[in-house]
Amino acid sequence: MLEDIWKKRPLIISGPCSAETEEQLIQTASRLSTIGKVDVLRAGVWKPRTKPGMFEGVGTIGLPWLLQAKKITGLPTTVEVASAKHVEDALKFEVDILWIGARTTANPFSVQALADAIKGINIPVFIKNPINADIDLWSGAIERIQKAGIEKVGLIHRGFSNYGNTEYRNAPMWHLPIEMKRRFPEMMLLCDPSHICGNRTLLQTVAQKAIDLDFDGLMIESHITPDQALSDANQQVTPEALAEMLNSLIWRKGHTNKQEFITALATLREQISHVDDELIALLTHRMNIVEKIGQYKRDNNVTILQTNHWNDILQKAIKKGEELGLSEEFIIKYFAAVHLESINHQNKVMNS
Repeated sequence: MLEDIWKKRPLIISGPCSAETEEQLIQTASRLSTIGKVDVLRAGVWKPRTKPGMFEGVGTIGLPWLLQAKKITGLPTTVEVASAKHVEDALKFEVDILWIGARTTANPFSVQALADAIKGINIPVFIKNPINADIDLWSGAIERIQKAGIEKVGLIHRGFSNYGNTEYRNAPMWHLPIEMKRRFPEMMLLCDPSHICGNRTLLQTVAQKAIDLDFDGLMIESHITPDQALSDANQQVTPEALAEMLNSLIWRKGHTNKQEFITALATLREQISHVDDELIALLTHRMNIVEKIGQYKRDNNVTILQTNHWNDILQKAIKKGEELGLSEEFIIKYFAAVHLESINHQNKVMNS
């Protein structure tokens, strides 16, 4: 059964953020089973929270509820584990899939302890991205779990904590899961829109973007009475609302064999390749000019960083970019990278 689940695309995992009572969990599972869209039932039993005093889950007593829900609905189950004792208890109550949460992924000692606990056990493991935007921590967690002999390892993108973020609970930073997909092309990659959004309003938009980026499925929190949930109430939806959302998503294919499409795409990609070559040539030319500026600054004992001039360049670029349909976010990131490379070139000249 799990072999089929692991091969399914798209894979949909859903259930409450927290298992609160046996009745709540079984009712949620039953309604999720009825809509016929969900492949795996999730529920938080141990809930690492940001501050003490927040609801941190019912603990091990919730695992028999999860097992009962599986018996009633036939849905495989998955829980988050953060310690060897969690692994032991989850396996005792026949949990089918484990996942490592964002806070745990950020701690190599904790990941290694989990790897030691599951060594020799044939169970699939999902690894959420670390709470901070460190892609090597994410990759390192994969390596630790794989070295424990786990063959079925999957990834879950749940966004990254960043100061000053207002639109999302956790910023998607899509370039990071895209890079993970490049590094691990055969590994299942799911998106967790619930934790990215932190609200119901943006769920469908984020889920659709993940699908458009060729993610393999979704993990979305569902609760029979979301507004009364003891944790993450704002981001959970009822099973019926989940079904409506899943039905409205456009599930795109990873490829097509239509010759017209293949030919057109190859032609356009060739054009992009030529443009990329021109961009690299122009950037090289820009850096050659930058080095000459560095020589003048060195000879006249002037600092590399000229803040007012840099601000002028950036503001003009943002305005020009907006006129041409480029987002402010892109312009800032692009010019920040170019500026840093320019500083590095000037620093070599001035200190050679």
